[in-house]
Amino acid sequence: MNILWDFDGTLFNTYPAYTNALSSVLGDEFDKKDIYKNLKISYAHAIKYYNVSLENEAEVKSLIKKLQPKDLMPFNHVEEILKFANKNVIMTHKHREGVLAILQHYGWEKYFADIVTIDDGFPRKPDSTAYSYLHKKHSLDLAIGDRDLDLQPAKELGIPTCMYQGLSPIADYHLQNYADFFELDLLVSK
Repeated sequence: MNILWDFDGTLFNTYPAYTNALSSVLGDEFDKKDIYKNLKISYAHAIKYYNVSLENEAEVKSLIKKLQPKDLMPFNHVEEILKFANKNVIMTHKHREGVLAILQHYGWEKYFADIVTIDDGFPRKPDSTAYSYLHKKHSLDLAIGDRDLDLQPAKELGIPTCMYQGLSPIADYHLQNYADFFELDLLVSK
């Protein structure tokens, strides 16, 4: 099985740290649960939703850049799936340097055959160009993400999709916990 992974919120539980960064700039009048919910839609959505000035956005980005890999924990049981897969690839809007620093911190770079980042110049999700590139190169069997935005490109290309920790009308599979991955019907047919 060859799996395409989103990074933030799918492999690594990064949103709590990002929520704290945005919250510290916005101030206490904004509820952290709402900030988290808006960041899960997308970073750009949250910045627009809260009408964050360019100056304040620069401060948020600076705080996020200061995060250490140890501050961004992988989800429980995800490594078991990485070991199981024939190939794993990542498609993320993060910069390669940050992705590699986190993967190397956890010793996970060995699990990934390919990583496409914002640095590679592909259009942003939900455009399917990067997914198409990875699919042609690696014959993907599944795409896992935590937002519809992560699943739409795979769906467009006919790749089965799995929503992690959420519900999606376009997902073929849903997982709340990676410990349940090996119970998916998808694996029975492989």
